[in-house]
Amino acid sequence: MEYKKFGDTIIVRIDKAEEILDQVKKLALRENIKLASVQALGAVSQFTVGVFDTKEKKFLPNEFRGTFEITSLTGAINTMNGEFYCHLHMSAGNEKGEVFGGHLSRAVVSATCEMVIQVIQGSVDRCYDDEIGLNLFRF
Repeated sequence: MEYKKFGDTIIVRIDKAEEILDQVKKLALRENIKLASVQALGAVSQFTVGVFDTKEKKFLPNEFRGTFEITSLTGAINTMNGEFYCHLHMSAGNEKGEVFGGHLSRAVVSATCEMVIQVIQGSVDRCYDDEIGLNLFRF
């Protein structure tokens, strides 16, 4: 991974064989990011995304391996209990144009991932909500 800062904007290149969430965490900790918006595109060889089951209060994961283009990767970096937290969603398409997506748990870059992180001055923490079963923004 390499990146360059332009004021509150960080342009990131995540390289082949690197895992996206690992690299986002490394960068956020290195740059002390407490709140930011994330968007990206690129190519991945394997990824896991999930859909939240509201009745069971858990994510149902779907794993994919092959040749995929990231059609959208979006979300937020913030904190939970004052520590790093990242909530990203990703969709990726295969060679047939079929697109799969959901809550991102893991994604390994196959060529490159180009990311823009817009740092927001301030912080928003999260806390677990028993009723919903998710880590929600706490203002």
